Amino acid sequence: MSANKNGDGGWTSFIWNSEKREFLGRTGCSWLKIFIFYVIFYGCLAGIFIGTIQAMLLTLSNYKPKYQDRVAPPGLSHSPQSEKTEISFTIGDASTYDQYVRHINQLLSAYEKELQANNSQFEDCGDQPSTYKPRGELESDYGMRKACRFNKNLLGDCKEGKYGFDDGTPCIIVKLNRIVNFMPRPPTNDSLPEAARPNFQGNLIPIHCTSKREEEAENLGPVEYYGMGAGFPLQYYPYYGKLLQPQYLQPLVAIKFKNITKNFEMRVECKVFGENIYYSEKDRSQGRFDIKFTIKSS
Repeated sequence: MSANKNGDGGWTSFIWNSEKREFLGRTGCSWLKIFIFYVIFYGCLAGIFIGTIQAMLLTLSNYKPKYQDRVAPPGLSHSPQSEKTEISFTIGDASTYDQYVRHINQLLSAYEKELQANNSQFEDCGDQPSTYKPRGELESDYGMRKACRFNKNLLGDCKEGKYGFDDGTPCIIVKLNRIVNFMPRPPTNDSLPEAARPNFQGNLIPIHCTSKREEEAENLGPVEYYGMGAGFPLQYYPYYGKLLQPQYLQPLVAIKFKNITKNFEMRVECKVFGENIYYSEKDRSQGRFDIKFTIKSS
């Protein structure tokens, strides 16, 4: 019994020693010194961390990424988008293609004329491809930059309605993804495929669609391109980013497939061509995309 008492007394004495007025083996003055030490220690660590972050932030721009040497060339995207990049519908059955029509409507809603009426934000850049339209350096005091208007009437047969899905001649709307300060360079004539050369114009990043498999080429039928030529005009570049050009609209190209073989899985590849546009097997949307059409007769 005495051993237990001594043991209990030892623990009790360690927690609070009334004779020495110590708590857990230390006096109040000792605990105060330790507390002050750790406040100063962790305060210094926090100050070093905050100072390092602030110093790093001073080297960054609000308008563009600090390093763009590893930025991939722009991706090529299209509307409508669907699972597994497959567009399948039945002619005359609106329920099978309504989702595609809605997707294109959503994209084109930003291109309505009344949304581009503000002359302090938009300017006319012509209806023919022309050279780049720089609006000052990113870091300059020029302020907000205007953007070129894009008239969706340029999309011809693909500007409204059912976009050809109702009669088996579907349209897709294509755009180059945005990269701040990127200046796409047109290709040389020799780098273009033979079939794309007749549509090539200067001051344009051309786009061309072909059958994915050579043996299926006859099933693709004629392809028409609508927009400011069969590609993306240079006057819409460079793009200055969301802070300086929040209203920016990418130029669009509408591609209409006029006679794809019905009840057949038609695989199509669309590519843009430019001196600084490259392709990657790891990223199938870099400068190109694949799409499969299955158009069922009613």
